[in-house]
Amino acid sequence: MASERSAIPITVFTGFLGAGKTSVILSLLPKLPPGYKAVLLKNEYGDIEVDSKLANESSLTGVSEILNGCMCCVLVGQMQTALLEIRDKFRPDRILIECSGSAFPATLAFQIREIERQTDGDLKLDAIVTVVDAENFVGYEDQSPTARMQASYTDIILINKWEHVSERQLDEVIDHLNTLNDTTPKIKCQGRNGVDPKLIFGLQSKLFLEPSSLDEEDTAHHDEVETATLFSGGTLEKHPHNHDECSACKNNSSHSHSHASQGLEREALTKALQSLSKENTWRVKGFLRLSDNNSATPSVYVLNWAFGRYELSAVKSESASDYLKDDELIRLTVMGERGEVKGVARRLADTIGANVL
Repeated sequence: MASERSAIPITVFTGFLGAGKTSVILSLLPKLPPGYKAVLLKNEYGDIEVDSKLANESSLTGVSEILNGCMCCVLVGQMQTALLEIRDKFRPDRILIECSGSAFPATLAFQIREIERQTDGDLKLDAIVTVVDAENFVGYEDQSPTARMQASYTDIILINKWEHVSERQLDEVIDHLNTLNDTTPKIKCQGRNGVDPKLIFGLQSKLFLEPSSLDEEDTAHHDEVETATLFSGGTLEKHPHNHDECSACKNNSSHSHSHASQGLEREALTKALQSLSKENTWRVKGFLRLSDNNSATPSVYVLNWAFGRYELSAVKSESASDYLKDDELIRLTVMGERGEVKGVARRLADTIGANVL
């Protein structure tokens, strides 16, 4: 019974696409006490497990990922199942939930409060933490009701990427945040060092304590973001469509082995990413092989692009098959403004020699 042992606190991280939620979470881990068991439940658009692959290489006790939807609404049943499975399998000291970029904190918190009641307090909401991208918040806050909701309903706001903006721009971001929420503490992340866990753990949130009916608007927020999958090489057996009639499959099949053996030129990738507009393209993430000059075998990298900036993280050669199959070259998810993403994805695919699903 929950009364006989400590409740498992749940810390929820929200924030718009590319705000840096995963980086903030991973930065906390080295600062936790030895033996501290933290499990991450990650929710993301698309069907490519990018962040969970990276998280699996960290000191997390376990990682679970829910893909292809938002667990604060359409996948809420999966969230409840995942939380109970994490409790029963790991009995961690803390569960960290990383939401998709469009998650409404209110609807998610209501669901966790309900689980809290169902488990007699064995699982307990500790805090909702919102990560804000200082470099782009003023732009996407104007476009996205979700971004405004995330900044409004939270226990603490972490301002990330502030070192990329001027003092005047940072003041403008803080002014916007104060307009939305003038009572919640706002803390600047310290680059790769993130923040001290003591600042965000143990807050014992008082948000959403009472059950409440949800507005219809809350259930349609995931329409803000559209996704497209880029691929080259490999097979598409996981994807539900007619391979015989799909021209992408035919093109992909004829070039898969040559692509995998050659790899993508780094210069071509850089040029393709530089052509993306952050006005309608918000994230590109996934795995690809690059032709490195010092190796006859293309190396596998994890790509994370957000609002014009990107990182490439090399994968250890012995782990490469966990990211891409031997005959795969590219698997990426493009996320952005609804109605624009398919066109963006096609142009990007043409540039790097990929196909769009």
